[in-house]
Amino acid sequence: MHRRQLLTFILASTTLALPLGASAALVRDARLWRSNDKLRVVFDLSGPVQFKTFTLQAPDRLIVDVAGAQLSGDLGHLNLAGTSVRAIRSGPFGHGDTRIVFDLNAPMQANAFLLGPQAGQGHRLVLDLIQGNHVAAPAVLASAPAPEPEPVEAPKAVASRGPHPKRDIVVVVDPGHGGKDPGAIGGKGEREKDVVLSIAQLLARRLKRENGYTVHLVRNDDFYVPLRKRVDFARQRNADMFISVHADAAPRLTASGASVFALSENGATSATARMMADRENGADLIGAASLLNLKDKDPMLANVIIDMSMNATIAASLQLGHTVLGSLADITTLHQNRVEQAGFAVLKSPDVPSILVETGFISNASDAQRLVTARHQQAVADRLFAGINTYFQKNPPSDSFIAWKQEQNAQRVV
Repeated sequence: MHRRQLLTFILASTTLALPLGASAALVRDARLWRSNDKLRVVFDLSGPVQFKTFTLQAPDRLIVDVAGAQLSGDLGHLNLAGTSVRAIRSGPFGHGDTRIVFDLNAPMQANAFLLGPQAGQGHRLVLDLIQGNHVAAPAVLASAPAPEPEPVEAPKAVASRGPHPKRDIVVVVDPGHGGKDPGAIGGKGEREKDVVLSIAQLLARRLKRENGYTVHLVRNDDFYVPLRKRVDFARQRNADMFISVHADAAPRLTASGASVFALSENGATSATARMMADRENGADLIGAASLLNLKDKDPMLANVIIDMSMNATIAASLQLGHTVLGSLADITTLHQNRVEQAGFAVLKSPDVPSILVETGFISNASDAQRLVTARHQQAVADRLFAGINTYFQKNPPSDSFIAWKQEQNAQRVV
């Protein structure tokens, strides 16, 4: 079972522990706009939700299922005259979910995405309907992103060719430091924040060229993002993995080579790992309980859920880190031949496999000289991509495009 499915099952099985006053999200109202080529419907929400869309034929219908939400508004006021939507129906579905059905006069393409609060608006579910001969595939998207200082990309769905639901694997790339925090400084003034931003941008571009991946950069310019915000950023985008890119300094100027770190809850695996975690964390430490929103759970039950989720996530992070480390060995020396562990705050997401990659020591003259060259930065980005892709080729989420493609290839062989 995929780690996120396992966590969802655990949380769902403990619903009886929630207080009687706990309430579901509300679909409060809907608004409609028309243009020459599309119909846009915006649902106002009381908070972040999860949803999925799919189509049915004979007759043509578009279905929107909003998980754990109730409809408090009336959709009957929407003026559908002159559109290809004949009617909109809604009602409770499953265990506390809401199903919204668009009865269509003809097949329509659908693109749906979530928006977080911004410009005086709250959480919104946006649905764009476009008349066409081919209907878009089922799409599963997750909780709405909160506003960030950088541009936020709208989630995208992968086009369907069959009944298997597919989605992109979501990778969040975190260039360390930034803005008021330059990170480590090399002997000739090289700044860690500049080096890692360049490598992260190159990695993002490489991921975007590969079918089956969506990538988000925590920062795409020179500004500072607190550690907790970096973790939140990944979880709000329903990330399948989080990779934080660094080029730190070491106490010994002779220390060189790349390293990969995963989270440890039981102390650091080396003095170097402990030192790096202490330096990166500063006073910005976070806790997993707040991320899993377990305030309403019995304390003992909450600890069990955290332990189960964190143990599974750390195991996946170690496997991912081992693959990435092996890939980096093709183009650079390694400071350690194993994935090290320490209590890095930026890796403390309880349900997103997370690694921190030290691409080299900017305090080492040889490492620094290579880290600032475009050729080496590209090589590092390419090897990071190769490690990530190898990991997901072996461990694709069951509802992802990569998993579906592998299934299709296996069927052809049979």
